[in-house]
Amino acid sequence: MSTAPTEARAPSPPRTPPPAPPVLALAAAPTPAPLPVETTSFVDRHHELAEGRRLLTRSRLVTLTGPGGVGKTRLAWRLAARAERAFPDGVRLAHLSDLHDPALVLTAAAEALGLPDPLPAHAPLDAIVRHVRDRRLLLILDNCEHLLPACADLVAALLRGTTGVRILATSRHRLALTEEHLLEVRPLPVPDPDGDLSDPAAHPALALFADRAAAVVPGFTLSPANRASVARLCRRLDGLPLAIELAAVRLRVLGVDQLLERLDDRYRLLAAAGPGVQPRHRTLRAAVDWSHDLCTPEERSVWARASVLTGSFDLETAENVCADAETDTGAGTGTGTGTGSGSDGAPLLRTPYDVLEAVAGLVDKSVLTREEHWSGTVRYRLLDGLRHYGLDLLRRTPGAEADARRRHRDWTQRRVAAYERAWFGPGQREIAARLRADQDNLRTALEFSLTTSGEALAGLRLAGSLWFHWYGCGAPGEGLHWLERALDANPEPTPERARALWVAALLLTAVGGEDSSRARRLAAESRELALGLSPDLRRSAAPPAPAEAAHAEYVLGLTLLSGDDPAGAVAHYDSALAGVPATGHLPALTALDQVQLAHALVPSGQTDRAVVLCEQTLRRCERHGEDWVRSSALRALAHAYTARKQWHRAESHAREALRRGLALHDVVGVALSLDLLIDITTALGARERAAVLLGGTDRLRAADLCPGTPISGHRDGGRAPCRDREAHLSRSLGRGPFERAYRRGGTLGLDELVSYALQQEPPQAVPETPLPLTARETEVALLVAEGLANQQIADRLVIARRTAEGHVERILGKLGFHNRSQIAAWATTQGFAAERS
Repeated sequence: MSTAPTEARAPSPPRTPPPAPPVLALAAAPTPAPLPVETTSFVDRHHELAEGRRLLTRSRLVTLTGPGGVGKTRLAWRLAARAERAFPDGVRLAHLSDLHDPALVLTAAAEALGLPDPLPAHAPLDAIVRHVRDRRLLLILDNCEHLLPACADLVAALLRGTTGVRILATSRHRLALTEEHLLEVRPLPVPDPDGDLSDPAAHPALALFADRAAAVVPGFTLSPANRASVARLCRRLDGLPLAIELAAVRLRVLGVDQLLERLDDRYRLLAAAGPGVQPRHRTLRAAVDWSHDLCTPEERSVWARASVLTGSFDLETAENVCADAETDTGAGTGTGTGTGSGSDGAPLLRTPYDVLEAVAGLVDKSVLTREEHWSGTVRYRLLDGLRHYGLDLLRRTPGAEADARRRHRDWTQRRVAAYERAWFGPGQREIAARLRADQDNLRTALEFSLTTSGEALAGLRLAGSLWFHWYGCGAPGEGLHWLERALDANPEPTPERARALWVAALLLTAVGGEDSSRARRLAAESRELALGLSPDLRRSAAPPAPAEAAHAEYVLGLTLLSGDDPAGAVAHYDSALAGVPATGHLPALTALDQVQLAHALVPSGQTDRAVVLCEQTLRRCERHGEDWVRSSALRALAHAYTARKQWHRAESHAREALRRGLALHDVVGVALSLDLLIDITTALGARERAAVLLGGTDRLRAADLCPGTPISGHRDGGRAPCRDREAHLSRSLGRGPFERAYRRGGTLGLDELVSYALQQEPPQAVPETPLPLTARETEVALLVAEGLANQQIADRLVIARRTAEGHVERILGKLGFHNRSQIAAWATTQGFAAERS
């Protein structure tokens, strides 16, 4: 099958056609068909419609690209209908999906443009150009991907031979013409199933499912009982309109939850029949088969191998997972790219460049979705349905899936090891961001290792190597989950186990609770195991055991500090710092020994020495361009100045610690910095601000977004300082003002709370009156709390929807809120429900 060129094609130089008579034939010219009548509702795509209209005013060729079933054709129809007035000679539509012979592209175009049949045998393309040379019209070429060369030739001729013709094309693959402007049509956004779903109209994927479901199950509506399940279903279906519509059809025999349970076999489940449905859209598999048939053998190979990746991934990952292993490179004959085949029978991908070319082709064909990362790097994603299709292909070759997953795990281990070596240095923010972006693939690599025979030790090594990500980048709870599984699967005495034991203990000190004794026990076991390892048990791939013993000592000191034994912690860290660091000792933990010693010195009044230690650590961090330990040292410095009651200096250091911690998503450090700022802000007399910070920190801890125990507390009574703060602020502010400020803090997310603490935005006024709403607004707030959408509120109160929307907007404005869930929480805390009943 012909494939599109990989580079933009420029139109050939203008040719002067020979004089020819007007195109005439015995048959009358056919009447161009009007745009199809839409028989189902159109899902809201405001952004794409606006961008499409903008592009059509600037460019004569706009191509809507995207995966099969995403809605390119419907969007093109809607765009054309809205732009029709701008084209005096109308909008013409050429359907190409049912054509397989490239020679018929001109016939379809001629019919759409009103030319008689047959076209002249000599220069038929010139005849089409002459026919529309003086016209102003929009030509839609629908479904070009399987006839790309013929479509590109037609479009190039129209662009160079006319001035008033514009082309709107739909294709899974770009036409690759220099004049082409692309509009990527993405799947519908899907809301968080656990978020605010009270207004389904705000979520197009849910609205589409409800509309199509109501057509097959009369009376079906979205309700509080089924909204979350529908959102989960739409998320599993990637927000792809075709998949959502096919799923809705299944409601004739299955409930929403039953559909969810059966989605692992989605290609058999999601099918529809009927004469009005294009063959390629009658089943989800048919739509994907169509895309697969358009791919080159190399692209199909990358598609299959990349299907072991979850979430998004970068080019380096694709190159390391999808390129053939060295043992495969001799499997074929010859030396050229693509000769021979790999272990899975696919064409050899010998070099990273081979993979790059295949990735570029899959992006062009809308199989891979391209995503811009904030760091400027480009990442790619396979929609879940396309990923499952690729897995099906991979599993047809015995051992191919395991090989691809092993390559992925080994690449992940190499990358994490490189990140660990570079952690105490200037690239921390980029490392933290990359690991967060790779979170899904980290989980995939760990899951493969811990569920595949013979791979458990590699999983233990990977989980332990990620200590800085779990502890320093906001994932202590998840890290514990993986480490506990890996330790259970690897009871043998190995360096990897010694590492994993102290990392698990470290994470236990971070998440708080009543696990300090368990953390101490695990750290002690790690130390004993590391010191007791004989040389023949050591492995070259693991860090030297004495270093693991030193790391375990760091955690043992933390358990003393958090266990309310600062004197014991001082002695412990003094002893650790007096020795010579072991070979392989992690520099970040060496620096943190000084930081924790500074914290331990503060309760006994040794703040001068604590300040000296912190300043030494800060100078060391500055030399290395390091941020994470610097944030901890700044927090310890703020702790020392708080003890001295030098509030302004303490506030400055605590804010800087907070700012640096947030940049790394160090939620443990962020929580501890917020705790300090609450005490400092209270001492400086800004009690309302302190109450807002307290409410926000308490809510984040309750939601496990900010784990850890306050610096001023200890493990056995960590909530006591919080209760003392609450009582003090309530007395000084008054119960009513305190509760309003505390509730306001509870409405802030992590980023908003940190911005508020850093005073990067002016604090919003907290309403002084307990009920700043009219009677009607109060009634609307109650209905919002019940989960009703605006239309449902309007129906209940017998008012117009626009009136209901106005009430909700005024409620948000009066209360200083941003969304409906805040209104619901506020109404609940006011006790209105009981009053109403």
